[in-house]
Amino acid sequence: MNELVGRLSGTLVSDGTDLDAQFEARLADSFPLAFRVAFSVLRHRQDAEDLAQEAFVKAHRRLAELRDRERFRAWLVRMVWRMALDRRRGEKRREAREQVVAIAPTTVTTVEDDAIAREREAALWAAIDALPEKLRVAIVLSSIEGHDVKAVAGLLGVPEGTVKSRLFLARKQLEEALSWLVTPATIR
Repeated sequence: MNELVGRLSGTLVSDGTDLDAQFEARLADSFPLAFRVAFSVLRHRQDAEDLAQEAFVKAHRRLAELRDRERFRAWLVRMVWRMALDRRRGEKRREAREQVVAIAPTTVTTVEDDAIAREREAALWAAIDALPEKLRVAIVLSSIEGHDVKAVAGLLGVPEGTVKSRLFLARKQLEEALSWLVTPATIR
């Protein structure tokens, strides 16, 4: 790690100002701390070293903005901590996107599959339309519009227990009306 401090201090562009001298003096003392903070978040040595170097470059550029130079270490720790959290969040978002791409179906639907899906959708809506109005409104608000039981109760002006019983009855009637759609291949 000492060679990293040496490399980093040699790569900074110095214009001979007092700020550069102050920064160089703090570099050797603070790099191990920056590395430890980055490593505590990232848990990977190479990433922590890279991030610590990036933090020092950023700190060098922004040193003039630091009002209290005696608080350099605390300022640096906050900067490294935030940068490490940002990097970790970015990696998690990237991994999530890659998983979604990997999970996304790559099969092409056929005309037959589309026809079956349309038939099932038409049968579902026909069964919903056949429900008594009180049950139909409850199931549409809950299952299709996505409202929870409390919101449906508020919208309909009835107690939550009434909504729950209406949802139960509606689902039971839909299950009976659509039982012909369930084939052994679709049950898991």
